[in-house]
Amino acid sequence: MNQPLILDLDGSLHGLTEAEVLPLSDWQESIRFGCGLSTWRAFRKALDEQMPHEHGTVLTGSGDFHHLSHLLVSRLKSSLPIDVVVLDNHPDNMRFPFGIHCGSWVRHVAVLPGVRKVHVVGISSSDVGWHHAWENTLGPLYKRKVHYWIVGVDTRWARAVGLARSFSSFSCRDKLIENFISMLGSNDSPVYLSIDKDVLDSSVVKTNWDQGCFTPDDIERIIVALAGRLVGSDITGEISLYDYCTPWKRWLSALDDQPALALSDVAAWQAEQVAINHRLLAAINASTDC
Repeated sequence: MNQPLILDLDGSLHGLTEAEVLPLSDWQESIRFGCGLSTWRAFRKALDEQMPHEHGTVLTGSGDFHHLSHLLVSRLKSSLPIDVVVLDNHPDNMRFPFGIHCGSWVRHVAVLPGVRKVHVVGISSSDVGWHHAWENTLGPLYKRKVHYWIVGVDTRWARAVGLARSFSSFSCRDKLIENFISMLGSNDSPVYLSIDKDVLDSSVVKTNWDQGCFTPDDIERIIVALAGRLVGSDITGEISLYDYCTPWKRWLSALDDQPALALSDVAAWQAEQVAINHRLLAAINASTDC
């Protein structure tokens, strides 16, 4: 069993004494939320120089860094096409013409040559409602490279524009999970798993983004269904405070309605994350060792 790896950009991860830590805080301002592609390539080079040859699940801190999953998937050396399963309250397939950011990385993963399909599971955000339909990157959906698994959002607009086959919508999370696990049984492709804890109900943990309706049991059911197929994994969705120096990041962060955080609450919320992280890591390790 390989030890977990923390990419420590924001200092939000605690209580994982068994993890190897890469100190990357000097990159926080340039990478957090999003960046241009030249900066992204420079960060990748710096990361490649420091990453251990072997490691377990990678923890990346706040969901503001979920785009790091793109780099982690691109590093995989799989002889077979892989599926990417993303547990997230948001599609992360939104338009962003300035490079890559935490809400657009899925479309970048979908075009990687070794990726067969990306499943984004647990979306209950209005990002997939008709008011925000134009903000989604539709090409990967039309090509059936990306599939949305949605709970409690009206997505009838997708049928009207010919995207019904890339949307699976349900009225409750149990039905979604049941159908998703059934779909997993229809093929045996290797799988990379990315978990953003904003897919969890806010009564479980607090994150930097609006949250979904999953429970830890729901995530564990999916992990168990992936037993023997996992070729890599990451966890994001910690909570941390940060004041951007870059004006466009301050503007876009405000535009995306990120919840306001009180400094007095953050330490307690970070402590609540520890038990969830240990639980998820244990479940992933058990399914990886099968």
